[in-house]
Order: sequence, then structure tokens, then C-alpha cells
Amino acid sequence: MTDMVPLAAVLGDPIAHSKSPKLHGFWLKKYDIAGHYVPLHARAEDLEAILRLLPKLGFVGANVTIPHKEAVLGYADIVTDRARAIGAANTLTFSKSGEIIADNTDGLGFISNIQQTIPEFQSRSGPAVIFGAGGAAKAVISALLDDGASEIHVLNRNLTRAENLRGQFGARIHPAGFDALPKLLPHCHLLVNTTSLGMTGQPPLDVDLHNLNSDAVVNDIVYSPLKTALLQQAEDFGMRVVDGLGMLLHQAAPGFAQWFGKMPEIDDDLRRAVLER
Repeated sequence: MTDMVPLAAVLGDPIAHSKSPKLHGFWLKKYDIAGHYVPLHARAEDLEAILRLLPKLGFVGANVTIPHKEAVLGYADIVTDRARAIGAANTLTFSKSGEIIADNTDGLGFISNIQQTIPEFQSRSGPAVIFGAGGAAKAVISALLDDGASEIHVLNRNLTRAENLRGQFGARIHPAGFDALPKLLPHCHLLVNTTSLGMTGQPPLDVDLHNLNSDAVVNDIVYSPLKTALLQQAEDFGMRVVDGLGMLLHQAAPGFAQWFGKMPEIDDDLRRAVLER
């Protein structure tokens, strides 16, 4: 009896827009690995049944995207410390006995993206300012704290959500409204947009960076468009910028390595392939 060809998937609702199949497909072809990665449209009411069925069909793992990242924790048999800290999972591995192991590699993808683009970057070098207080913000905050950040200002229109992150992550988190931005910019070492504002089809992110610290790094986790208005403004002022595509690429690598047995490279060829229409 021959071994089954390993299968992996990305689960979401909607899912047709996902770049993950193209990303993993590129790696499977590059490394000549006998395996497949497919998009699966999973409605919330079907999620548990799908997760229980996938290992029986030969799936070794799955990525999880909106809106299921939090819900899958309730179906997991094992939850990693970082997934528990963030309160969401984006990477599932299925054991041979069918157990579901839930992990979150979004924060790893975020910090790896910045460090690959700007190798000298260090989280401990100064204050960070984060726009947003949702799931992506939690992943970014967790990664920055693990990397030594001592001061993170979380700006959100709903101040209660930002304050909740201080309760979750501790005293290094400083919640505030967007009206606090002008006084924070001169001392900012890292500015990150974790909201969907500025994304294609979404309202713009209306901020003024004219008094941002000239040594600051500006990152937008949005990658459609690749150069958002926030990044363009920062670039115009001479700041170093990091686009959001690298976070998507880096967060995918640990899952691919776990499922298909090869740690993949994140390089320009991959970026070009994922951006192709």
C-alpha cells in the first residue's frame, strides 16, 4: 500500500479571493513535492463537521481565515501557547489519530516580514503605535512583546477594545483614541496599520504623518493595494516602509514545513508569483 498524497487547505467564508492556494502551490511545484493545497468554502455551521472530516480524507493540515480564526480554538484538541495568547488560530495540523492542533503564525509572519525587509530593526528600540484592536492587532502585539518591545500604543475608535488589550497583554500596552496620534508620532519607532482601512474597496485610512519620527518604520498589513496610501505617504516623507504581502508569505511557511516536510524560502520569485493575476 502506498502512502497517501498529503493534502492541505485554507478554510474561510468567503474564500475565492485567497492567495494561499497560489502561494502553497508555488512551493509544492518548486520543491517537487507530491501534494495539493485547495481552497474550501466553509460556513460557520459546517465548520466542526468539516474539520473532523478532513483528516479522514488525507488532509494533514489547514489554514484558517476570516471568519473562523477564533471559532476553531473551540474545536481544537491541542492549542499552542501563542494561539491561546492571541485568542485565534490560523494554522491547523491534523495528527495521524485525527487530533486537531491549533497554532497562530500571524505574529511570526509579521515580525519576520519586517526583519527580512529591514534586518537592523529591533522592537526594543522604541515605542510602537498600532492602529486597530482586532485579531490582527493581537497577533502583532504578541509578536512585538515577545521580541522585546517595552511600549506599545494601541489606537482604536472603540477605546474599550483597546483597553481590553491592556487587560490581556499587560502594562506595556497603552490604549488611546486616534486623537492621541499627533503627540505619539515624534517618538514612534514603529507604526503599524492592522485595520482594513485603506484596503481596496474599504474606506481610506485618514492620518497625517508629517511629524512622524524620521527614523520610524511604517508597516501596513494590507496588501491590496500593495502600496497603500499610508505607505505612500510615509515613503514621501522619507520613512522606511514594509508592505503587507511579506506577512502573508512568512505566516504560511511554518504550516507548509509541518505538512509537507520542507521549510520554504520567501524570495522575490515567490512574491511575483503570488501577485500574478
